[in-house]
This record gives sequence, C-alpha cells and structure tokens, in this order.
Amino acid sequence: MPRSKTIYDVATLAGVSISTVSLALNAPTRVSTETRRKVLEAVDALGFVPKPEAVARARRGVGRVGVIAPYTSYPSVARRLNGILHAGSQHEQEIVLFDQESAAQTTSPLLSSLPITGRLDGLIVVSLPLDEAAARRLTDLRLPTVLIDTHYSGFDSVSTSDSTGGRLVAEHLVARGHHRFSFLGETQQSLLYVSPAQQRLAGYRAALSEAGYPLSENNVRFTAHGIGPAFEAARHLLSIEQHPTAIFASSDTLAAGALKAAHDLGLAVPGGVAIVGFDDGELAEALNLTTVRQPLEESGRAAMERLLQQLDQPGTVREVALGLELILRGTS
Repeated sequence: MPRSKTIYDVATLAGVSISTVSLALNAPTRVSTETRRKVLEAVDALGFVPKPEAVARARRGVGRVGVIAPYTSYPSVARRLNGILHAGSQHEQEIVLFDQESAAQTTSPLLSSLPITGRLDGLIVVSLPLDEAAARRLTDLRLPTVLIDTHYSGFDSVSTSDSTGGRLVAEHLVARGHHRFSFLGETQQSLLYVSPAQQRLAGYRAALSEAGYPLSENNVRFTAHGIGPAFEAARHLLSIEQHPTAIFASSDTLAAGALKAAHDLGLAVPGGVAIVGFDDGELAEALNLTTVRQPLEESGRAAMERLLQQLDQPGTVREVALGLELILRGTS
C-alpha cells in the first residue's frame, strides 16, 4: 500500500522549505504569489490533503477560476471568454478553461465529471444550461458559480433578454413592410430546457402576432449549428413558390448560411429576402449583416466581477441583465 504524501514531499517537489509550505497554506499573504503557486501545484500533483481551510486560504491568494464553455464552437462565446480573461488578469486570477463542444445539450457532461473539489475557487458556466443533477452537485460542493447566457434558480447569472431580441427583429421587419416571415434556429438535443434560440423565437413570434402576422410552423426551421446546415435549411425555405421575404436567424452563423442560400437561388438581399442575425460579431460586420448586438465581452467581465464579489462576501443571489441593440446594415 503506497504511503500517504506528507508536507516533506510537497516541500521537495515545490523546491521550498517545510516552513514555507506551512506559511503558504496557513498564512498565504506572507509568501509571494509565485511561491503560493508552486506549493499549490505540488499539493495538487501529489494529492496531498492538508486541512481544507488551509487550502481555501492559500487558493484565495492564487485565485483559480474555472470556465466551462463551448468557446471553440461559437464565436460569440469566445468573445465572452475574452471579457472573462481581461477581468481575470486585472485581479490576478488564474483561469482554467474547459471546452464543451455544443450548447445544444441539456447540460454539460463536464459538470458531472469535472474534478473540481479543492481545485477551483469558483466557476463560470457560459452558454450551457444546467439540469437538476448538475445544479445539485455545484450546490453540494459549495462552489461559487456564475452563469452567463442562462438561468437557474439559486445561481448568480449575467444575461440578456433573448425574447426582447426577437421582438426587436420582428418590429424592424414589420416596419420594413414585410408580410411573410420565417425563423431559423439551432436544433437542440433535448427539450428539457428553454434555449436562447427558443426564447428569441418566442419574442419574434409574439411581436409578429401582435402586428397581425402569425408565424406559420412551416416557416420555422431548426438545424445543426454551422453555415452548411443553415444553407440547406434556408435554401429549402426559399425554394417554395410563396417563400418568406424575411428570415430571422438565431445567430450570425446561421444567418450567413441563409445569406449564402439566397445568393445561390439568385434572390436579391434585401430586395428579394431580408436576413437578420443575432450576436454582431466579426462575421456580421464582414457580411454587412443586420443583426442584434449582444454585449458579449461585457457579459464576461460582469460575470468575473460578480464571482469575485461572491468569493469575498458570499450573499444574496443576483441576476444581472444587460441590454440589446439592433444594428442596421445592408441585409434588411
């Protein structure tokens, strides 16, 4: 049976004295940030188990925050991450990234398997919905957590009103004189939660109905994330005889696919069909795409600031709401 690791092993691996290890764990302000980091890395590597309160004190000195997000799949999420990283660097936070392939699932598999006990001070979950099991695990671990672009009772969150974004688009297209409308969103793997795309559709549909233009289910399409799948879905919509004259896509990526389909069919944009996206990233600017601008970097910064507040003074749950803006360009 292997022997348990001791403070002597930690000191040897970290290249410091035993007294320095003790100071780093019990009086972290009395050692440098770099020394604390070395000691904690040695603690993690060896699986050394000091008193929990000692690790907590030391980790507060280092500041290790986990971020779970589908940032390699969605440009908008990558921009939120930029805001998190910027805010974290200003407060000497170490950011540990965990990539989730898709936001279209009920919850992130990472949340049920991530070895977060004792290794993170806090967690930011970006554009990934929680289910009951994941929420319970985070609560049981007493891990301070902030959600971005999603909500769950009892958790801090930073978000925008997706339904308001849908309303902005509908009101704009109605004002432009359109009468035949459609919606293009990302297919979900589960309907156990209400996704941002569904909320955008709900706001869009409600505003159209109030204006006297009920949205037909035949003109609502859900497809996989990506320009290619969106191209196929939009091409089908635009190939019928009485095709929609306006398409609202729930992301700029899907809107790019719709724009490609319109060009492929020889439809003028916006004369033959108007197209509006959501996010306002570099893609929208490059395509001269009308879109709904989200405060993406700002949401990342706000989430990090809120998490730091939680770490310093745990207290009341807060939901931070940020505004949206319709950006008018050449596709509508």
